Amino acid sequence: METGTSTSSSRNDSYEAIKNGSWFNQFRNGCNPWMARYAYGLIFLIANLLAWAARDYGQRALTEVTKFKNCKGGENCLGTEGVLRVSLGCFLFYFVMFLSTLGTSKTHSSRDKWHSGWWSSKLIMWPVLTIIPFLLPSTIIRLYGEIAHFGAGVFLLIQLVSVISFITWLNECYQSQKDAERCHVHVMLLSTTSYTVCIVGVIMMYIWYAPDSSCLLNIFFITWTLFLIQLMTSIALHPKVNAGYLTPALMGLYVVFICWCAIRSEPVGESCNRKAAESNRTDWLTIISFVVALLAMVIATFSTGIDSQCFQFKKDSNSQGEEVEEEEDDVPYGYGFFHFVFATGAMYFAMLLIGWNTHHPMKKWTIDVGWTSTWVRIVNEWLAVCVYIWMLVAPIILKSTRQRTTET
Repeated sequence: METGTSTSSSRNDSYEAIKNGSWFNQFRNGCNPWMARYAYGLIFLIANLLAWAARDYGQRALTEVTKFKNCKGGENCLGTEGVLRVSLGCFLFYFVMFLSTLGTSKTHSSRDKWHSGWWSSKLIMWPVLTIIPFLLPSTIIRLYGEIAHFGAGVFLLIQLVSVISFITWLNECYQSQKDAERCHVHVMLLSTTSYTVCIVGVIMMYIWYAPDSSCLLNIFFITWTLFLIQLMTSIALHPKVNAGYLTPALMGLYVVFICWCAIRSEPVGESCNRKAAESNRTDWLTIISFVVALLAMVIATFSTGIDSQCFQFKKDSNSQGEEVEEEEDDVPYGYGFFHFVFATGAMYFAMLLIGWNTHHPMKKWTIDVGWTSTWVRIVNEWLAVCVYIWMLVAPIILKSTRQRTTET
């Protein structure tokens, strides 16, 4: 009995050492959950690159693609359909991992070992699942393309909640600091900087994307973003809410960034999008923008995937209602949620590479371009503001509702 206890204790100690060590130490110690997440992120990045290659440089692989019966000389396996087929293979891989790791709660269990190890089996499973979509008829691929619109929307929603939760967590960390005066100075400095960047960003968008009065749509997007920043600030500073300056300032940065991405997604031919036209003439700048956008999407998927705690709406508690502390052998992050985010992320990168339109051809070295992409970004911005405002006013509404219930 003591031997089993000591073995379990040594395992937990070794896991704790790996967890608190550097990323190099996590790789050097072989199969563990911290190393695994980087490996899954690398697989996701390779899938992104394969989808991009199928869209922009698929003609070079035409002789190999024609071997598949459903490709009809290669036209059904390149371009937009090539992106969707690679995306479907990536989605199947992570969806299988999601189903097989959902509900994993303890390290050293069989499902934990499957998530963190068995890489020889996964290196066989992943290419097989990537090839299977190239054997399917085009009707199934087009159906997946329609479903991917919904899956990509789910990914954006998860990412949105994760960002807002991080901003709220950061504000709570500053408020809980022992050195209140010093912390207050840091909050005011960060808030002032954020608001300054927001104002500068709005001015630059007016200069770049609304050069004359005929650009009514861009003027509306930018002006409405400015109004939303003011609205969030006013609600956050209301005496009943009293959320401070930091969260609306950081949310302002977020919505300005989304608005900028939305306007940049407008087609290059538009007269109001002069910056896009300039980047279209400069090949190296276009390539750098594409690579940065691709890496940003992979990093966003990775960071959202390991942030499962912000979706844990009900915390564990004992019979006395006290919150239960995490045990040493609890998993460091939700494996099922991690793979679910990557599965929806596979749908999301497909939508970015085809401009959210299965019938819209994309130019080389472009990502997330088209009017559909623009409106998806704008709706995402408005939804982010709605979710943030609800998180501010929900406690007040629920409190008043409970008081009314107790009075009656």
